[in-house]
Amino acid sequence: MNKFSAYRIFEQDGKSSGRFVDLTLGDLDQGEVVIQTHYSSVNYKDALAATGAGKVIRRFPCVGGIDVSGVVTSSSDARFKAGDAVLVTGYDMGVAHDGGYAEYVRVPADWVVPLPPGLTLFDAMALGTAGFTAALSIHRLEQNDLRPENGKVIVTGATGGVASLAIVMLAQLGYQVVAITGKDAEHEYLKSLGAAEVLSRKEVQMGTRPLEKSQWAGALDSVGGETLAWLTRTMQQSGAIASFGNAGGFELHTTVLPFILRGVRLIGIDSSATVMPVRSQMWKRMATDLRPKLLAQVAHTVPFAGLPEIFPQLLQGKLRGRTVIEIKAGR
Repeated sequence: MNKFSAYRIFEQDGKSSGRFVDLTLGDLDQGEVVIQTHYSSVNYKDALAATGAGKVIRRFPCVGGIDVSGVVTSSSDARFKAGDAVLVTGYDMGVAHDGGYAEYVRVPADWVVPLPPGLTLFDAMALGTAGFTAALSIHRLEQNDLRPENGKVIVTGATGGVASLAIVMLAQLGYQVVAITGKDAEHEYLKSLGAAEVLSRKEVQMGTRPLEKSQWAGALDSVGGETLAWLTRTMQQSGAIASFGNAGGFELHTTVLPFILRGVRLIGIDSSATVMPVRSQMWKRMATDLRPKLLAQVAHTVPFAGLPEIFPQLLQGKLRGRTVIEIKAGR
């Protein structure tokens, strides 16, 4: 196979940075399935890895991108054949195994998910790790007895990729969604996604008591830190929180009182290591009852050449929703 373009991340003098390079399949990590990439996406983790803002990459050099969708060109595993439309999210993609920012990707067959009927390859990356995390969060909350009739569900960091998709999914399921954001200019956008109420992060009085007024039946938190601590103090009796981010800090300062007096449940969401049976179930749900009707409104497309410009914008909080990277092989 001729050379193809890839965005590879290198380490030099203890710092990591990425650049476009030409590779062949022989340069990629091993795997049973070769995929011609159609789309990838940009997640917070991708931006941390590509810029060195976070210690994410575990092996250098490494092609970035924790998501990919495309068509199988070859497979030594009987579960897949040339021409199959597939997707991969998470696992070691883009951090310890060459990832989706390349015109061709080679991965272990155990990581590959057949594209569910009802989704296009573009849809798969408009959802990507963010959509999968949102769906898994909702699924885990449902397993912990969350129902629309229980009360309000709050979503923090609401303009982010996971949160935006979660708002749409929750609203479609009939939940009364409250969005909280530090971006006052985005209130109408969040309401257009289905939020019944939008709170300004700057105006929320979080209090300091071990237990504050109970308000939320459920919560999806991408912020962590002080915000997550506040959520534990303001949940309703038997309320449940899905925690999947640390944009506001990774330390959690709270007390046991919300857990032993209100029965609050704090659920960690690790989307990258989810076992395949659950992973497959979530993708089937994202093609059916959790398929966001407003997906095109949440996602925007950037050509492969524009990828490096996206990382600083994401880290600086200048983006909303999902960024899909269009990658065309054989340019």
